[in-house]
Amino acid sequence: MKSVLAAGVASLVLAACTTTPNGQSMANASAPVAEAGTLDEPAALATLIDEVQIPYEKFTLDNGLDVIVHTDKKAPIVALAVWYNVGSKDEPKGQTGFAHLFEHLMFNGSENAPEDYFQYLQEMGATDYNGTTNFDRTNYFQTVPKPALERALWLESDRMGYLLGAITQEKLDNQRGVVQNEKRQGDNQPGGLVFYEIVKTLFPAPHPYDHTPIGSMADLDQASMADVQNWFRDNYGPNNATVVLAGDVTAAEARTLVEKYFGPISRGPVNDPAQANVPELAQDVRTVMKDQVAATNISKYWSAPGITDRELTALTVGTQILGGLSSSRLDKTLVRDEQLAVGVSAGNYSWQRVGVLNVGATARPGVDPAVVEARLNELVAQFIAEGPTEDEVRRAATSTVSQTIRGLEQVGGFGGKAVTLASGEVLAADPDFYARQLEILATLTPGEVQSAMQRWMTRPALTLVLEPGEREGEYEEAASVASATAATDEAAGASEITVTKERPKPPIATTATLDFPDVQHTRLANGMELHYAMRDAVPATYITMSFDAGTASDPVDKRGLEALALGLFDEGTTTMDSQEIAEASERLGASISVGGGFDRSSFTLSTLSANLTPSLELMSDIVRNPAFAPAEIERVRAQQITGIEQELRTPQSIAARTLAPIIYGEDSPYGGADSGTVASVTALTRDDITGFKDRWIRPDNGQIFVVSDRPMGEITAALNKVFGDWQAPTVAKGTKSFGDMAAVPEKARIVLVNRPNSPQSFILGGQRTPVDARDETYVDFLNGNNALGGNFLARLNMNLRETKGWSYGVSGFPQTREKAVAYNIAAPVQADRTGDALAELIRETGEFLDTRGVSEAELDRIVTAEIGELPGQFETSGAVLGAMQNNAMYGRPDNYYELLADRYRSQTRSSLDEAVRAAIDANRFVWVVVGDATVVEPQLEKLGLDVEVVQMGQ
Repeated sequence: MKSVLAAGVASLVLAACTTTPNGQSMANASAPVAEAGTLDEPAALATLIDEVQIPYEKFTLDNGLDVIVHTDKKAPIVALAVWYNVGSKDEPKGQTGFAHLFEHLMFNGSENAPEDYFQYLQEMGATDYNGTTNFDRTNYFQTVPKPALERALWLESDRMGYLLGAITQEKLDNQRGVVQNEKRQGDNQPGGLVFYEIVKTLFPAPHPYDHTPIGSMADLDQASMADVQNWFRDNYGPNNATVVLAGDVTAAEARTLVEKYFGPISRGPVNDPAQANVPELAQDVRTVMKDQVAATNISKYWSAPGITDRELTALTVGTQILGGLSSSRLDKTLVRDEQLAVGVSAGNYSWQRVGVLNVGATARPGVDPAVVEARLNELVAQFIAEGPTEDEVRRAATSTVSQTIRGLEQVGGFGGKAVTLASGEVLAADPDFYARQLEILATLTPGEVQSAMQRWMTRPALTLVLEPGEREGEYEEAASVASATAATDEAAGASEITVTKERPKPPIATTATLDFPDVQHTRLANGMELHYAMRDAVPATYITMSFDAGTASDPVDKRGLEALALGLFDEGTTTMDSQEIAEASERLGASISVGGGFDRSSFTLSTLSANLTPSLELMSDIVRNPAFAPAEIERVRAQQITGIEQELRTPQSIAARTLAPIIYGEDSPYGGADSGTVASVTALTRDDITGFKDRWIRPDNGQIFVVSDRPMGEITAALNKVFGDWQAPTVAKGTKSFGDMAAVPEKARIVLVNRPNSPQSFILGGQRTPVDARDETYVDFLNGNNALGGNFLARLNMNLRETKGWSYGVSGFPQTREKAVAYNIAAPVQADRTGDALAELIRETGEFLDTRGVSEAELDRIVTAEIGELPGQFETSGAVLGAMQNNAMYGRPDNYYELLADRYRSQTRSSLDEAVRAAIDANRFVWVVVGDATVVEPQLEKLGLDVEVVQMGQ
């Protein structure tokens, strides 16, 4: 389930903002600078809003199914979304979690498609496929090559009209276990229990929103076959659903196919979505919780109106200004100016009937949380009393519109055009709901924002304080789920499928082919290489400046230097402080992200092409003229150290930090954590930071990648204007020192990291391989792994999730770096099955590498899927931009991805087996297990491997 992020957890995300620099600049900074406020003027908001259009046709079948069609022929793909008008708010008492449980069951096969639905999705070459459940609706979505559209409609219609005969007790028991492990996985994260407390307090029972979509362990345990069958009959009829098609399809084509496959399905009951008032607390409520967090978080929550309320947009803009934008009031005061907090948040989390308003701050270590809370309350009260400025409202609006335009390049997935139309239709009875909100945004006034904030944020609130410490109280565990391997007559009968109507699977007659954009190359006046591709689906430009640095550039004794340095580039230049940078970016609707990977450090600009020139001017100032003011360094250092402390409490991060030095070696550039250690980051100096820029972020060490709707000549001229005169400093360019990496262990072993009171264990196995991403056989290795661990249908996941029900998801994957490729297996599993699960991972991997290699069926499925997915993989400019960078790093031709289809067709079972078996040795894994040692250690000792126990944070 991909539910809306709990606002309390969101508050824990650390911001990276700075105070005004003191004007001190680097000795070698001789680049021209622009005076603050002299950037070219951005395009008018009304002009930008005119760019947001999703034309569509809508019709309704005789059985009540609503169908919406949007035509977009930029690629030979079609997004198909099916939304059911039912969510967790519609669940009766004692059946919490049913909507979400049923979402899982609807992936487990229907009468004419009895296998796992991911089997059929891969046969079609589907991309961006999933299903989600929230308070208000359940949805399923996939993007398929156009030749597979009829097959996709057949598949979706079969689970809408012909599902019950395929639901068995065996499937119910299994998916109940999977869902319970999904719940454990979320609960096991730091702050993972916060959302339950928010919902329970703001929407006390009996209220439709009084429980989260995941439901309770007890209700899931009690779900019977009769319960789930009745749930389906009551809620999943065509007259309670909306189908959206967006992409390379016309309304006429869609009508014919939808009538053919959905038309014969009978009407069902109409779900009248539960009505719900917006409750008001009788008085302020204060709750203190403890968890594995690095710093105390103070958050305030108010109940709020749902998405159709006239004040929705005003409340959203108000919370953006208060704590959501980079320039927000809370960021400016609590993080930058007064340095009381390392992070702040604010948001309007809205559903159909109700919403939640949130503001929060994470106290800087060493600062009294009571002081932070008092100041937070003062700032909220001040904002409500004074209201926002016109400039703040325009900046928030422009940021929203720009993000919307860039997001609409995608037809499907979690946030593309199909979802936009479907959500408006299902939740607001208006596919144009997005346009109505943008119209409000265009004319929104500061007074309207202030009025809405005064109405809703002066009511009694929940204040929730999340402190570092051990959780208190008992964790609600599930009853044991019967083993799916019980060899009894009853179990055998529980797996039988009844077919009520034969519906043959339509063929896929042809294969869509990838037409990767042509890539052109030139150089700027200063010699920097420019790689350019045109995409004109949206009026936007994406530019990445990539430098050959990455975390691999960190000296062993200065781990975290790259992360700290990159975190400071947009925190103040020699002419603009961080507040001015944030405000300028928001006025432009531009995003300038600074980040690093293992091998490259990058600066990426995403902007509407109408604002390209001023956006590039801003980017140039950030790249060329960072101030690295001492006060900013200390504040950002504190944020990074707090982040490190949080990593040392988070299961996945603990495992990754433990495994890296073992498989690469402590002295390897790949052997440390990206963020460094508390000690290494504490010791870094300003000279280290300026030295990093001089050695690594320089024109003779970088390349530029561009995807834009503007022609190459215009892009080159614009880049030359701001970067053409940029010259490298006189100091020597940086070099990386790899040397010898750690030897692969002679035998497998286990490192158990004790994390007390963990309801789930996180297993991460790994070993370094001889694989090189430049080799032709690399794609053989990838596809061989697709049978073992690389996707949902791979053996590891199907065993532990779909057969055993011990995990929400297991994966085996290469960790590909420029100078090394490691192979990892990640498995979050229920604590009482940790030993059994690890034994199964070892067994499955060993058998695959020894006697049970890739089967003919697996080869056919994998090759078909990989070829079919190619057109959908590069639908967006961001995907093309990433592919161009990979081609440059690994020395591949520009048309590399167009060549892959023939490479896949030439693969055989033996070629895939040979590639994987040459890379991985089942007996030389190091298995890191993060969990409660009192529960887990006795299980692991039975496996016959050496077990080393270390304490969390050690």
